[in-house]
Amino acid sequence: MDSTTQIDPPVLLFDGVCNLCIGAVSFIIDQDALNHYKFASLQSQFAQKILLKNNLPAASLEMNTLYLFVDHQVFQKSAAVFKVAESFSWKWRWIYVFGFLPSVITDYFYDLIAKNRYLWFGRQEKCKIPTPELAQRFLD
Repeated sequence: MDSTTQIDPPVLLFDGVCNLCIGAVSFIIDQDALNHYKFASLQSQFAQKILLKNNLPAASLEMNTLYLFVDHQVFQKSAAVFKVAESFSWKWRWIYVFGFLPSVITDYFYDLIAKNRYLWFGRQEKCKIPTPELAQRFLD
């Protein structure tokens, strides 16, 4: 994790054509009763600008990386997953337990899944458009 410009509320950048990523965002939305998180696809102009502003690789180079911007920090890959899981209800918070493992281990599994996500879960031809009820939670 690195220092970053404050983005309020927390923003999660994800691959907007990846079925696994889209499913994960839907799951987070279901768990996020307080509408704490905002979301942006890595394909969006918003993502490109915020990555550039924080000296992170352009999304076109790191489409397989999940980014979470929260509390003046950026979390990437498995660290982003665990940081989000920390906010889940007790029913799903067990995922956060794996966050205590060294990142070299958790990122190894993250990278393995990320590398094969289109093969295992499929992909969309273009970014999915959120429903009107959820549109205010997505940044473009």
